[in-house]
Amino acid sequence: MHWLPLAFAMEFGFGQLFKWSEHRDHYAPVVVSVNYLVVAGLLAIYALSRGELAVDDRTLQLGLVTGTVFICSMLAMTRALTLVKASAVLTAFRLALVVPTAVSALVWNEPLTELQAAGALLALVALVLMTRDAGALLHLGNTRNLALVLLVFCLQGTSLTCLRWVQYAGLGGDQPKFLMVTGLVAGSWGALYLLVNRRRPQKGELATGAGIGLYNLVALMVILTALSKVPGTVFFPMMGCTVVVLDNLAARFLWKERLSPATLAGIALALAAIFITL
Repeated sequence: MHWLPLAFAMEFGFGQLFKWSEHRDHYAPVVVSVNYLVVAGLLAIYALSRGELAVDDRTLQLGLVTGTVFICSMLAMTRALTLVKASAVLTAFRLALVVPTAVSALVWNEPLTELQAAGALLALVALVLMTRDAGALLHLGNTRNLALVLLVFCLQGTSLTCLRWVQYAGLGGDQPKFLMVTGLVAGSWGALYLLVNRRRPQKGELATGAGIGLYNLVALMVILTALSKVPGTVFFPMMGCTVVVLDNLAARFLWKERLSPATLAGIALALAAIFITL
């Protein structure tokens, strides 16, 4: 079970790096695209050094799907944040863990005891409470905004489901090549997006994207390893709760943001959910 806290810590750190980038006014699509290209480049160099650069059809297909979904999810969230209240977008992004949890239970028949189901439900309630002004989901204003938020929810949920799919596709022993293809596809789509929008990357954005890419490579390997050892029905609710608890603590003590009583209640419920589920 030691892979769980390590995976949660890596996921938390990934979010904090992007928050740091945001505070430096970096353009998110540039940072995200460079991050994925660095992941692909490093893994390609590793595979080439071992003379194992060839990729089989199954790895290629899942990597193409996952890379496309990854970049679409990030670009949709970036776009939504410019049009819709941030709290509504982030709530949808975080609650997307419902998708892989449900797929794990219903499609892949992963175990989910009554106690774990109660913990997962408690985790969802905690996530809503811990997301500042989560009620913004009920006041999106128009159909376009609602559709955009739902798109963020679906794409992020699909992204997480793709990570779980790796084990059931028989790629557990071929994770580096899967991530190489995923990173190359996501980074290429991102570069095309920047080209179409004529956005010239700045040096700081490139450096930040490269640094996050190095971190992301390790984080993704750790998360995939954790998913190979723990059912998705346990992993995803617990990751969501743990990371958002850490996010809120960082917001309070690192970024000096105030926490509402609802957020504090959500943190308490999240800790209870983690205890119940594990």
